[in-house]
Amino acid sequence: MVTSKPAGVRAAKTAATRARVLAAAKKLFVERGYATTTMQAIATEAGVAVQTLYFTFATKRAILSELLDVEVAGDSAPIATLDRPWVAEAMAASPAGQLRMLAAATARIHDRVVPILEVVRSAAAIDPEIAELWQINIAQRHTVLTAFAGALAAKTDLRAGINAARAADISLAVLSPETYHLLVRERGWSVENWREWAEDALIRQLLPDRPDSR
Repeated sequence: MVTSKPAGVRAAKTAATRARVLAAAKKLFVERGYATTTMQAIATEAGVAVQTLYFTFATKRAILSELLDVEVAGDSAPIATLDRPWVAEAMAASPAGQLRMLAAATARIHDRVVPILEVVRSAAAIDPEIAELWQINIAQRHTVLTAFAGALAAKTDLRAGINAARAADISLAVLSPETYHLLVRERGWSVENWREWAEDALIRQLLPDRPDSR
């Protein structure tokens, strides 16, 4: 008599397969680029049948989208960025403390995700679906930084001429993955160098010059 596997065993196997596929896709996307990486190549690298790949993800864009989400989060838990514990901790800190924690968290995230974001950014120039994915990522980052800017403005005056909306835009520019890629991966800065620069830039740009803002 054939018996089915317990649900927990099936779920664990499925999760392991997804993780293996995402790791394979990350390797190939970074090495070869998005356009030249085929579903068959990903399946071969992951050690799964291509039919399994299509059944699990359906499209190559879906693989890239999920990979991007996992790399940003650092795990596969379905928890939005603004619901992560570090966000609440940062927003409860002093004004300068909030900006320091934001810069530190962004450095950790970029260290994981920037290679994949470069894949997305490069492919966006020739693939409308990936261009949409790139715009979604920008919008998501802006949403997070708008929440941070609102929290900052609620507990301190901002630099003269800066409101919460402008603070979010400045943060989006300072903390952009493009700047991180340029300074860390092209110019050879360490991640710590970038974090210190981003922290200083945010504090100088957003907070007034007074001791209690620090």
